[in-house]
Amino acid sequence: RVVDFLIEARSDLICVLANWSEQFALSDTERDAVADAVLEQAAGRIPVVVTTSHFATSVARERSRRAEAAGAAAVMLMVPYHGATIRASEAATFRFFAEVAAAIDIPIVIQDSPMSGLVLSAALLVRMAREIPNIRYFKLENADAADKARVLIAEAGDSIGGPWDGDESLTLMADLAAGVIGSMPGSVIPEILGDVIRRWDAGDRAGATTLFEHWLPLLNWENKHGGLQTAKVLMCEGGIIASEAVRAPLAPMSSALREGLLALARRLDPLILHSETGRAST
Repeated sequence: RVVDFLIEARSDLICVLANWSEQFALSDTERDAVADAVLEQAAGRIPVVVTTSHFATSVARERSRRAEAAGAAAVMLMVPYHGATIRASEAATFRFFAEVAAAIDIPIVIQDSPMSGLVLSAALLVRMAREIPNIRYFKLENADAADKARVLIAEAGDSIGGPWDGDESLTLMADLAAGVIGSMPGSVIPEILGDVIRRWDAGDRAGATTLFEHWLPLLNWENKHGGLQTAKVLMCEGGIIASEAVRAPLAPMSSALREGLLALARRLDPLILHSETGRAST
């Protein structure tokens, strides 16, 4: 039903097993089950990106091979990191992505996320784009996303498919102005963010900005208060999923925050609360 909802919302692709997918709380067996279920339900209607991040090159490589064999259109990986202190050098990071890329034929999306505690330099991203053929896309989520996108576009050129915005799309307008070709947000308002980007691409920058600003409070709530639980609460409320539970040690959203989220969402009335997918399941 989540897959069907995202297609109903006119998403251009689906990414599974990223951080907002609670991937860090899943066993490898569960990861495989989720990826297989999504790919089966998508059934070629929409491309699926499977996140295969892991600190170990060998594990990331095998996860990526499996994703390709299962039908993924691309894989997404974060920089290798562990905890607050274990990091790979820039040279080791380049080797990590090069070795994973050499094992597969599908494109790689590099996720430059603050969750890793590392900020990948624009120079390193440009080098990887130029020297590793199937590194084609970049999900830019750190504070320097807009300027980094400009450098990638100017210096990597035809070597990339394009940079994407991320981080719940909070910085989407600045990133669109910098040249990003899309955004990979959570699943709260895909139909709205898609319309923002389509309006921008059609030349209606004022309309895109006005639409984005109207919905920005809900994105702020997701980013600052609800986190990955936001989509679960709203999908459960809208009948898309049956439970908003999160894996321990994560705790359920407090009743006060939940009430505030639902009050805000009901005022704005996103598709997630009244989709055909949700109605069909109840």
